[in-house]
Amino acid sequence: MQRVRGRRTIARLSALVLLFAGSGARAAPAEIPLDTWGVDDDPEVAEPPPPPAEAATAPQPAVPPAALPVEPPPPSTVDQGPVRYTLEGIQIRGNTRTSARVVLRYVPFAAGDVIDVDDPEIELTRYRLLGTGFFRDVQFSLKKGSERGLIVLVIDVVERNTIVVNDIFMGLSADADTQGNARPLTAYAGLDVAETNLGGTGMTLGTAAAMAQGQLALRVRFLDPAFLGSAWMTSAVLSFADAKEYFGNAGVLWSDPGSTDDPRDFAIVRYRRFGGSLGVGRDLSISTQVWLHYRLESIDAAYPRQASHLRGFAREPIDFDVVRGSSVLSTIRASLQHDTRDHPILPTRGWFVAVTGEIGLLPAGLDYDYQRLEIEAAKYFRLPWNDHVLKLDVYGGALAGNAPFFEQFYVGDFSDFLPDRVLGVSFDRRPPPNLLGTQIVEVRHGEYAFRVGAEYRIPIYRGRRSVFGIDFFASAGIYGLASRRDLVRPPEGYSGLALVPVDLTGNLGLRVDTSVGGFAFAFSNVLGFMPVRGEGPAGED
Repeated sequence: MQRVRGRRTIARLSALVLLFAGSGARAAPAEIPLDTWGVDDDPEVAEPPPPPAEAATAPQPAVPPAALPVEPPPPSTVDQGPVRYTLEGIQIRGNTRTSARVVLRYVPFAAGDVIDVDDPEIELTRYRLLGTGFFRDVQFSLKKGSERGLIVLVIDVVERNTIVVNDIFMGLSADADTQGNARPLTAYAGLDVAETNLGGTGMTLGTAAAMAQGQLALRVRFLDPAFLGSAWMTSAVLSFADAKEYFGNAGVLWSDPGSTDDPRDFAIVRYRRFGGSLGVGRDLSISTQVWLHYRLESIDAAYPRQASHLRGFAREPIDFDVVRGSSVLSTIRASLQHDTRDHPILPTRGWFVAVTGEIGLLPAGLDYDYQRLEIEAAKYFRLPWNDHVLKLDVYGGALAGNAPFFEQFYVGDFSDFLPDRVLGVSFDRRPPPNLLGTQIVEVRHGEYAFRVGAEYRIPIYRGRRSVFGIDFFASAGIYGLASRRDLVRPPEGYSGLALVPVDLTGNLGLRVDTSVGGFAFAFSNVLGFMPVRGEGPAGED
């Protein structure tokens, strides 16, 4: 079956095929591939059935397209405006594990619809099916229906392994013991695994765990993309964390009547969190969906009775930003997401935009009454040389109220030179590199954050078996993080542009698409241990 690249050529050729079929000529059903892009240019799909035996014994001589005995098509069908067909049905092929109704849940077309082959919704539907993670490749084509003017939409899929590894967490961190004494480098590790197509129903059931010395985080999650067969999506998450957080920049002093150890290095918060969330969502279009989540957690925290540190040149008390003893966190979160990326792991084109707002609920939210807003956007460009890809991204967030420290913006989530939080837990106590020599070195958590970056990706390998693609990537960006105090009353010892808490970040490595999920092998965390960093005034000799 020969692929025709031009969309308008496809439309006119499709019209000729359907008109020829309506004239009574005896030939095998024709399929016209839509002009789509995938991981493989030639996907492994079932071939159409051979012609009937009578046709094989009495072959018809080939007739040039110009000599086909067809009626002149109406001007409004071919010569003017888009070519449209009436959809007789949808045929799905290759779905050995996935139920056909699961596939149709992401297809906005139904029998009786009038289809325009130039409609961008066709391409977006294909991207949406790829984005489910169920399929390695998806191709659309058309074939003639039972009557003139009717067509059948054929969806050929190549399924992935639906037991996928969403993430592997591995790295080195600099931490401290429970008394705040710095320790040598320690390792942390974790795994996030999910069955993304449970029993072929499209439901997701996943679990994740992460651990470091003296810390543990667990999570179980569930997603139903068609609750009770409806258009509503539902989700549930159950999580637990037994962890610690490090406070203090330099010259830390702390005391606790219950401790006889000499205080030094860091003030440590030991805390436990247990709770979960319930969510409901709905598609607004092929590429846009809205979610609403309610979250409830119980928190138990312990930390020194008194603690202070050097912020710049001045000694200030440490605010641990969490209620001592038992407390309750109750929030409601709404999110709007628009995703037109053409691939879930190695996208080459499209947009990803997300807007999220969260507020603490009363009366359960009396312990933590806060509001948070986040906006992020990324645009992918497929460059004209050797399929290179450029990504531009921007992020901004703001928070107001008394949010606990684990809900505030964290420097490791913006600097590639530090490990980011894993399942909500930060395993590292290092400050950022401070390549620009600003007060960012004094900031660990903040109420305001932004990041602007770019990533360049070069394809190295494309395959069809266990490893589908390997890309080399390099990224760079600038980020900022600050609390209201950092902006209104900056630390002593900084002046001029150093008062602006910003820094540079970057990364390089490999992105890999495999049958068990996508992975990134990055080297920035190792680079973060190199002694190329600026210090604040309190850290100078």
